[in-house]
Amino acid sequence: MDANSEMALREAEALKQFKDRVSDLLTTEDDHSLIKWLKARNYDDAKAEAMFRTSKAYREKMKVDTLLTEYEPPEVLAKYLTGGNCGHDKEGSPIRVELYGRLDMKGLMYSARKLDMEKVKLKQCEGHVQDWAKMSKELGRRVDGLTVIFDMDGVSSKMLWRPGLQMYLHLVRVLEDNYPEMLKRMFVINAPRIFPILYKICRPLISEDTKNKIHVLGSDYQDTLLKYIDAEELPGVYGGKKTDPDGNPRCETLILQGGPVPEEYYFKDVESAEHTETVTVARGDTFTVDVDVGKAGSVLRWEFKTDGFDIGFGVSRQDGGDMVVVIPVERVNSHIIPEDGSYSCDVAGKYTITFDNSYSKIRDKRLMYYVDVMSVDEQQADEPVDLAGYHGKE
Repeated sequence: MDANSEMALREAEALKQFKDRVSDLLTTEDDHSLIKWLKARNYDDAKAEAMFRTSKAYREKMKVDTLLTEYEPPEVLAKYLTGGNCGHDKEGSPIRVELYGRLDMKGLMYSARKLDMEKVKLKQCEGHVQDWAKMSKELGRRVDGLTVIFDMDGVSSKMLWRPGLQMYLHLVRVLEDNYPEMLKRMFVINAPRIFPILYKICRPLISEDTKNKIHVLGSDYQDTLLKYIDAEELPGVYGGKKTDPDGNPRCETLILQGGPVPEEYYFKDVESAEHTETVTVARGDTFTVDVDVGKAGSVLRWEFKTDGFDIGFGVSRQDGGDMVVVIPVERVNSHIIPEDGSYSCDVAGKYTITFDNSYSKIRDKRLMYYVDVMSVDEQQADEPVDLAGYHGKE
């Protein structure tokens, strides 16, 4: 018996056992869709059952079956949650463009509930499922999978804001857990130089199967995209021929462009991240945090907020016996909106973050802060992500 025959027998036996385990939950699912749950759990029928049952309960809780017809997203998500569908690839699968560089995740988190973000993403996936059925009927064969163009143009070190990354990855995990094997391939384009750092942060939360479907193309991507997508289905901005009726190559009538979320959408009370430390900076005093940066090219990150009043903030670096100002101390309104930022450290060494309350003669400041350093491993030979064509974009 050859390897293919053995695999077919293994798959058939696992499918039979899986169907027996979840027979009480089966409705319209066919063998093709059920196999996806097994693939997602490496053909372990017990793990696939747990995944399937958890998803069924979650779908019922979120009323997924009625999202397309009954759910209207909040205005802020309808206007600023980037991305959209622009057509179909050469196999008939839907194409989704994600404009990560234009996504203001912090603004969205300050303006919308996590539940609504999940529902919007679930609604998108239900749309893909509906599209599969439509295209399968039109083409006379089964159409499946999703091609994603993940555009990182505009991404900077500000995107390293930890709560925002965690939220985005949470949404990815929700989709993986409820729509297994939906992603067919993802092209990461316009990847910035900080991509290896972003990927290092995200890597533990991305399944092995998903990692193997990601292709990082940098800024030289047009020819690769056109191998899988006809020019008529690819937006002009990416080297295709598709435009809006007015000729706009960004296809803004199909793809939400995002951008900064206006503060009028913000909830009245926004909370800082739960991983912060808290200190009191006395009136007329400063508080400093020393950070050792061991490798040039690392990124120094910070998040902080104050209760009631503003505070001064700055960064410096030790150079021999001198302190070199990296970011001059300036007063920031961290009592209104939590402050976050980052700095790419071209030089390794000791950096000092300063919180300055020396100008205040009568008020102590309660400070909640978080400081972190992210560095890129020199050895990444074991990465499952296809880095062919990646050169990094400034």
